[in-house]
Amino acid sequence: MNEFIVIAAYNEEEKIDKVIKDLKKEYKNIIVVDDGSEDKTFDIAKKNKIIALQHVINRGQGAALKTGIDYALSKKADIIVTFDADGQFLVKDIKKVIAPIKKGIVDVVLGSRFLGKAVNIRPLKKFVLKLGVLVVYFLYGIKVTDSQNGFRGLSKKAAKKIKLTCDRMDHAGEFFWEITKNKLKYKEVPVTVIYDSYSLAKGQSWTKSIEIGIKMFIKRFLM
Repeated sequence: MNEFIVIAAYNEEEKIDKVIKDLKKEYKNIIVVDDGSEDKTFDIAKKNKIIALQHVINRGQGAALKTGIDYALSKKADIIVTFDADGQFLVKDIKKVIAPIKKGIVDVVLGSRFLGKAVNIRPLKKFVLKLGVLVVYFLYGIKVTDSQNGFRGLSKKAAKKIKLTCDRMDHAGEFFWEITKNKLKYKEVPVTVIYDSYSLAKGQSWTKSIEIGIKMFIKRFLM
């Protein structure tokens, strides 16, 4: 099957080279969408001879993922995996993410650090993510163990049906709503998420997570 890996990247020059090189050992269709970076992220992606797309301005992770997913569909992708640019995910976990889709069991696979491993996660981060699980169930009726994991697998059917309109981090909630709205079959699989000094410095704060939750509520009930 035609598998594509889509990476949204913003100012990731420190990590993106290794992430791409690790992926290239296993996968040939790699799309990096540089979301208006101010560093050498785009140049590094191009030098690695993968598909490098670029937003002229910083629009947000949701917009970058939409650009990458749309491009993958235009190239006849059968399976699309969204993967982070900061080195938190393991390439070997991709096989677990795509396996249920290849077997035709589900349309969407969601990675879960709480079914797998969350290495060096801070207690407050863990609490906020667990709180997010309740929010996702309340808003969308979806039972998950991890509410904001960017490691996902989409079948071609799911990628065509899921319409991302949120440009920034609130796209995470939109994914759940699109799964519910389109009656897509989904399941979680265990993945590893590694928190190091780099990802901890760049990662979103707990206050940002609360802000995303508020936006999800507004979009679900008031718009």
